[in-house]
Amino acid sequence: MSNTATNTHTVLRAQDFSCPSCVTKIEKQVGRLKGVENVTVKFASSRIEVDHDASVTSIDDIVAAVAKAGYTATPAAF
Repeated sequence: MSNTATNTHTVLRAQDFSCPSCVTKIEKQVGRLKGVENVTVKFASSRIEVDHDASVTSIDDIVAAVAKAGYTATPAAF
């Protein structure tokens, strides 16, 4: 049986990054969401890249998880 989930690659811009440990906090929090397959936080460019099933986890869910970790994120235009 094949995996029929529709994976979406979402890029967010993060604000308030002050230290590399922020990366781990955000990756842990977002990684807990159902439907999230991969989370990569790029400290130098303040980008959060998430591969997720959009039918299970919305961009708003991801932004909320980042907020729960104590940071602000917004969808990137590119």
